[in-house]
Amino acid sequence: MSLITVERIKLFSTRSPWWCMIVAAVLSIGLAALATGFASGPDELRVTPAMTQFGVGLGQMVIMVMAALAVTTEYRFGTIRTSFQAVPQRVALLLNKTIVVATLAAVVGLVASWGSWVVGSLLASGADMKIDTAAEWRLMFGQGLVYGLAAIFAVAVGILIRQSAGAIAILILWPLLVESLLPLIPKIGDDLQKWTPFTNANQFLNGGQDMGLAGADAAGASTALSPWWALAYFAAWSIGILVIALITASKRDA
Repeated sequence: MSLITVERIKLFSTRSPWWCMIVAAVLSIGLAALATGFASGPDELRVTPAMTQFGVGLGQMVIMVMAALAVTTEYRFGTIRTSFQAVPQRVALLLNKTIVVATLAAVVGLVASWGSWVVGSLLASGADMKIDTAAEWRLMFGQGLVYGLAAIFAVAVGILIRQSAGAIAILILWPLLVESLLPLIPKIGDDLQKWTPFTNANQFLNGGQDMGLAGADAAGASTALSPWWALAYFAAWSIGILVIALITASKRDA
């Protein structure tokens, strides 16, 4: 039995991944319904595909929690020791776990993205919801890429922290609070924010988008990189932290 198969069985043998996937999908699609369902008259005509993605970012937070729990739960119950005894190559084991979790996260991201667009199209039937620009195609399919990379980031944090509460706190507070508060630092705050990972992930998704009723175009354009380079930068963060986590896990006691 391959390590990929083993990690897939281990992941789906617990309830938390199922609940996290359901919550992420319901949260994303439900908020899309709220964002588009109450628009009427002239407002409905201004609804755009980007508006349907209003809740997909929050769904990403849930999937990051799922990714972290995939690692920290094993440390909590001590099953990681059994896994390391069965597979002495710790890097190979953790890398296969990361691949499984990231692939699942990417699939959930696509389901959340396209599900939200379908619901928004049905509720705002009078709006032009066609996906006909490169930025809109990048937004719709890019959710899968960002979800997958965010899951890699979360698994790496889980390996480093090894405690569920601490890992989840970091994964929620960092993108929602820390990166948002950086501009408050005098002189260098704005420059620091431009180089934070999740700000660049947002630039990849929302750069150049017509945000419709949100009243903003080219959301995320305050970063220093173009959308695709912003994705590469976010990927470098995720992979870099994963490499550090794998090296750390191979050298310390389980």
